[in-house]
Amino acid sequence: MDVDHMGPEILLPEEAASPAKERSTSEKVHVIACGAIAREVLAVCRQNNLDHIHLNCLPAIWHAYPQKIVPGLEQAIGEARDAGFSRIFLAYADCGTGGGIDELCRREGVERIAGPHCYSFFTGNERFAERDDDVFSFFLTDFLARQFEAFVVEPLGLDRHPQLKEMYFGNYRKLVYLSQEEDEALQRKALEAADFLGLEYEYRFTGYGDLRHALQSV
Repeated sequence: MDVDHMGPEILLPEEAASPAKERSTSEKVHVIACGAIAREVLAVCRQNNLDHIHLNCLPAIWHAYPQKIVPGLEQAIGEARDAGFSRIFLAYADCGTGGGIDELCRREGVERIAGPHCYSFFTGNERFAERDDDVFSFFLTDFLARQFEAFVVEPLGLDRHPQLKEMYFGNYRKLVYLSQEEDEALQRKALEAADFLGLEYEYRFTGYGDLRHALQSV
């Protein structure tokens, strides 16, 4: 499996970036993924011998600026086609683009992973939709547990203006940690994040949810 990535926040194991088997671009599926799920895409590919996938990760921080996602994807699709890839898949949910990614998919003739966001497809889209009690929940994934300071605290200015916590999180009741790997250190980080935000804490192990099936299907 080949890996390209954009953005310094994406840290991948060196061995994961080595191709397990050389293939031509015409034989590979070019997966353009959000950097926030890079580790999970690599793990699913490694566990299921999906060595035909060529992975390109766009900056995870774009979730704080969703207006950048569709133009970035459009550019990445064009670059992939220029490089000779005919099979392209987007490892993105809607991700706050208000249907923008779906419109891009229709225009470019590509598909994306189903769901409104990664919290949903990690849980399993059907199961996530059935949970009415989650409307007042703030979610973390493994990535966000690792990067809570960089992707939540600093962008929202909570380190400089702690009074903003009530403005941003006053309507939430609990922090739900949806974990992809059972990691006690990350569980401690997630619990600390809940304490910092003044929210109840709930832990749910999801594994890779619908991401596994989506990558296997391409």
